[in-house]
Amino acid sequence: MDPYLENHWLDVHTKLVAYAADELNRVLPESLVARTEERVAVESDWGGQRVMGPDVRVFSPPRRDTGNEGGQVIDAPFKLVLELDPITERFVRILDRGGRLITVIEFISPTNKTSGLEDYREKRRELLSAGVNLVEIDLTRQGSWRALMRPHFCPTEGIAEYRTTIRTAPGTAYLFPMPLRSRLPDIPIPLRSGDPPTSLPLQQLIDQVHQNGRYSATIDYTEPCDPPLTGDDVKWAQELRNIQP
Repeated sequence: MDPYLENHWLDVHTKLVAYAADELNRVLPESLVARTEERVAVESDWGGQRVMGPDVRVFSPPRRDTGNEGGQVIDAPFKLVLELDPITERFVRILDRGGRLITVIEFISPTNKTSGLEDYREKRRELLSAGVNLVEIDLTRQGSWRALMRPHFCPTEGIAEYRTTIRTAPGTAYLFPMPLRSRLPDIPIPLRSGDPPTSLPLQQLIDQVHQNGRYSATIDYTEPCDPPLTGDDVKWAQELRNIQP
């Protein structure tokens, strides 16, 4: 895994979701289909987050400010507004022909492990309670992966820079550790009861992202990695410039 890709996560994430759906539609049974989906989260620097489904936006003309939600109106040179930045989070859904949701595949973003952690865990609980399989592919090093993994915990021998967690029920989870210097594994994707799992080739998808995003031509591996690397990983990462994806 190229750790420098994390600094370009928005583009990498978008490509991974699209490529994963395409790959799954190539190998899924004819009675199942993979679709990309998105949700919109409004986040601020103070940590609050509000998650909304995609919808039609209706804009009304500006109106005169006649109040302050029950507070006083102050005659001042400026009125300050909250800085709320919309974040589009994309994921893959696997459905049957009747539209029943079978499996959700999430490429975990740093937001899911920081300010959006509780919202994400609540969404996870809802999916698992509804009998939906959930595959969480964590290819970022920012945020608290241990908090994301709760209520499960990771054994010492399973600790790695990256990981995939497969959840098939509220109390059942499987872990695939993914060390920084190792090739990413093929991940089994659970489907319906009685269906054999299909396989998602993570390394192939990352290679495709790296090539189509032209990252080998734009990343300067002599610059410090963000988040920082330590020890021998610094030299190893610098040598990535000579590795063809």
